Amino acid sequence: RGMPSAVRPQAPPDGGWGWVVVGALFVVSALVFGVIRSFGVFFVEFVDYFDERAGTVSWITSIGVSVQQLASPVATALCNAYGPRLVVMVGGLLSGLGMILASLSTTLVHLYLSVGIVSGMGWAMVFTPTVASVMQYFERRRSLAMALGFTGVGLSSFAFSPLFQLLVERYTWRGGLLILGGLCLNMVACGALIRPLRLREEGGEGGPERRASLPGGCLSQARAYLELSLLRHRPFLCYSLAVTLFNAGYFVPYVHLVAHSRQVGFSEYQAAFVVSATGVTDLVGRVVSGWVSDLGRLRLPHILALWTGLTGLSMAAIPLGTTYPALLTISLLYGFCAGAMTPVVFSVVPEIVGMERLFGALGLLQMIESVGGLLGPPLSGFLKDVTGSYVISFLVAGGFLLAGTLIMGTLPQFFSCANPPSQGPEPGSQANGTAHGKTEPAV
Repeated sequence: RGMPSAVRPQAPPDGGWGWVVVGALFVVSALVFGVIRSFGVFFVEFVDYFDERAGTVSWITSIGVSVQQLASPVATALCNAYGPRLVVMVGGLLSGLGMILASLSTTLVHLYLSVGIVSGMGWAMVFTPTVASVMQYFERRRSLAMALGFTGVGLSSFAFSPLFQLLVERYTWRGGLLILGGLCLNMVACGALIRPLRLREEGGEGGPERRASLPGGCLSQARAYLELSLLRHRPFLCYSLAVTLFNAGYFVPYVHLVAHSRQVGFSEYQAAFVVSATGVTDLVGRVVSGWVSDLGRLRLPHILALWTGLTGLSMAAIPLGTTYPALLTISLLYGFCAGAMTPVVFSVVPEIVGMERLFGALGLLQMIESVGGLLGPPLSGFLKDVTGSYVISFLVAGGFLLAGTLIMGTLPQFFSCANPPSQGPEPGSQANGTAHGKTEPAV
């Protein structure tokens, strides 16, 4: 009663203002992962300026990525408590502030704290809440909306590297970081574009009102905001394990494909072109995947299993590219499939836990899958050191994705061709750690 019309329970509008939120996701994904992928321009400058080893300097981005993923549950809990608009705006402010403070750094420790901790926390508060907001606005066109939003990563990866190099040449790395901080502040405006949207849930209403009424004081409410009961939800844990394995192999070609191309005898420019061409097919794959998913011919888990299986096979086939046309063809196939699987990974989550627990589920999923992202590339490098080539590295990386695809087959009703009749747990059934009715929700 008395609830403003903007936040009355409603069905996903599948358009309207949702496309503005997709635009916000485009900018956010570009300013988070585009910056992370292109930060190597500043990496070279840091090595020379601070006269430190490359391994020591590389901790700057490693800390930032780790904080972005590990702090995602905290960000989504804040969304459950205060709404995504405020959280994303604060996250955008922290992202820009970290880069601005980094421009004043005199030691590497300052960069660890500013870029790694401050900006990393800002990235966590921006990315996952924006993704969840887009998913709330769409149901029938959800995968296409996610794919269009994520195209910002591919486009910014092309544009930011030469832009950052130009900034460093004209204004040194300090001036470049200062300007980059100003660019990151645009995410504050992206957060302001997120309008409150409260969806109808089957079996009753959920959301902040239900969580606020939980007994047990602050501790119980904190557990509810974090959605910690999902850690006892078998389908969610099964899916998290599969995504963790995906993450362990997904980044290996981005890290080692250039080095492998050089090792088998191709020139620097040929190796660089392989990676650039892979980025183009990655972008195309995202859009095609969103369009195919929204046709409704196949269930999203089946589509994801198809793309992850093809990604794993193409990754394992990279060592077969002994000639340049063969390597380029396999790499293009890998880029297309890897890009196609990315939006579907997020789109499957509501089918696992339901829309009501989406924010908490995405936060926990990001935290759990970070283990794969942190261990995959170092393991690949270790295998190269032991064997002397990247053949085993790519085979193992492809095996991770194939293993994750097999684990997805253990999801309840995975082999059913029809969508399940209900999604996620009943509101109130597990939010406070107790079960009423069904003990394991359908998938």
